Amino acid sequence: MVKIVLIRPGATELDEQSRVQGTLDLPLSEKGGAAVSRLVDELRNGGIEVVYAAEGQPALQTAETVASGLDIKLKKLDNMRNLDHGLWQGMAVDEIRRKHPKVYRQWQEQPRTICPPNGEMLADAESRVRAALTRLLKRHPRGTIALVVPEPLAQIVRCQLSDCQLGDLWTSAAQHDQWEVFEAAPRELARTN
Repeated sequence: MVKIVLIRPGATELDEQSRVQGTLDLPLSEKGGAAVSRLVDELRNGGIEVVYAAEGQPALQTAETVASGLDIKLKKLDNMRNLDHGLWQGMAVDEIRRKHPKVYRQWQEQPRTICPPNGEMLADAESRVRAALTRLLKRHPRGTIALVVPEPLAQIVRCQLSDCQLGDLWTSAAQHDQWEVFEAAPRELARTN
C-alpha cells in the first residue's frame, strides 16, 4: 500500500473571484502563495518522500513550495492537466448559473452528462486520471507520496481513490491549499464511470 497525500494548489486571482479556471494557466495569488507556505508546516511530519505536480502554474508553484520546504524531490505528472471548461473558462460561476440555469443545475447534479462549449467531457478527464494514477501506483507500491492537483481534477482523483460519487464540481473548486490522505494499491482504483 502507498499513502497518497492529495493536495489542492493555492488560490489564483480567478479562484478568489469565483471564476472558472479550468486549463487557464495563472500563477498563485499573493493569498494563495501565503496559504501554501503555511501548508508546508502541516505536512512536515507526514513522511512524504516525493511530490508530484499536475500541469499548470498553480500546481507547480504549490509543489515547488512543498518540495523545497520538506526537502524532497519534485516530479511533474504527465496527463494530469485540469478539466478543460472550454468557453466557460474565465467566466464567473454565478454568470453561468444566471445565463444557463438548466445546464448549471445539470452540471451540479450529473456532471458526466455535460460538456462545456469547446470543452472536455468528464469521462475523458476520468480516463486520463485513471491512466496517470495506474502508472503512479505501479511506480510507488508503498511509501508516502504527494499529488498536487487542482480542482475539479482533484475531485476526480479523490473519487478514483475512494469510490466516492462526483458531486458539484464547482463547489469542490472552492477548495484551495487543503489536503487529505488516501491509501491505495495498484489494483484498487475505483470505477468512476
